[in-house]
Amino acid sequence: MFTGIIKAKALVKKVESKDGNLFLTIATPKDWVIKSGDSIATDGVCLTVKKVNKNSYITELMPETLKKTYFSKIVPKELNLEQSLRLSDRMDGHFVFGHVDAFGKIETVKPAGRAKIYKISFPRKFRKLVTEKGSIAVDGISLTIVSVSKQCFSVSLVDYTLSHTTLGSKQPGDMVNLEFDMLAKYLKTLILKK
Repeated sequence: MFTGIIKAKALVKKVESKDGNLFLTIATPKDWVIKSGDSIATDGVCLTVKKVNKNSYITELMPETLKKTYFSKIVPKELNLEQSLRLSDRMDGHFVFGHVDAFGKIETVKPAGRAKIYKISFPRKFRKLVTEKGSIAVDGISLTIVSVSKQCFSVSLVDYTLSHTTLGSKQPGDMVNLEFDMLAKYLKTLILKK
């Protein structure tokens, strides 16, 4: 489990495809201690560390993960990273599970003072999980939804988030991984069962 508070950005050093799976070699952030079996949110996707090298580590994405994320289309040069939450950690952000539901597309980016408003389209079937002032994880970043339309939502990014995450360098047309709020998912399931 994660909080959606990005702890580091890291470069992708190597991408390899084998037997339908994708293997990413990622630079280990400075001062991070990583071991095989650790869970790391990688642009919002919970990935298990397969192997640790001197200055990098390897993760494996299976076909189901590729189907739900934009990694099936493109692997960016730089990724947002967050190590899994410990019981002693502060709970900033919101509960993020690393179970990406779909990928969306940035439609517009507009300045709003020192902040920027991102309008992001998403698959229509998830509309009931998106609400104003609700939480959403975009590329693993815990964000608050500003407004919602049929197939788009808007989020506002402050200067800190823009400079400390990869979202600050993304432009209209770029894809983002989306994880809708788990509470909304459970409520939807409970209501549909009645």
